[in-house]
Amino acid sequence: MAKAPKREYVWLECRECGDRNYRTQVNVQGGTPKLEIAKYCKRERKRTVHKIRRK
Repeated sequence: MAKAPKREYVWLECRECGDRNYRTQVNVQGGTPKLEIAKYCKRERKRTVHKIRRK
């Protein structure tokens, strides 16, 4: 049998405008992390907090 994948693709969504601007991989072995990162948002034209969203 095939092993379960250890990494998963997730979207990073801007908290202020709700746009999903970035796509990245996270390690899901041992649970999904609650990740919040300050990234640049094109719509807001500034750095805002982005959080994980699954498609």
